[in-house]
Amino acid sequence: MSSSVERQSNPTAWAAFWFALAGLVLMPIPLFIGLILGGALSIIAAVLAVIGLFKGLARNGKGIAPVVFAAIFIALTWGGISIGGGTVW
Repeated sequence: MSSSVERQSNPTAWAAFWFALAGLVLMPIPLFIGLILGGALSIIAAVLAVIGLFKGLARNGKGIAPVVFAAIFIALTWGGISIGGGTVW
């Protein structure tokens, strides 16, 4: 057994994925609840996605797929907020 075992996943990227997904799911809640919850979670996800992207690039691109999906979810959340999601539906 080798002493230098390389991890196959990127936990920061997966955290960004789950935060972004939660933000997207919670964004449509009316009366500004979704705006606050979805917006805050998507901002946290954006920060984690940038960190996860740099960690993935440092490992020759391993573990970048969750960052890509997190970026899509973040864009959908911000797009939904910009058209009135989370305020009054």
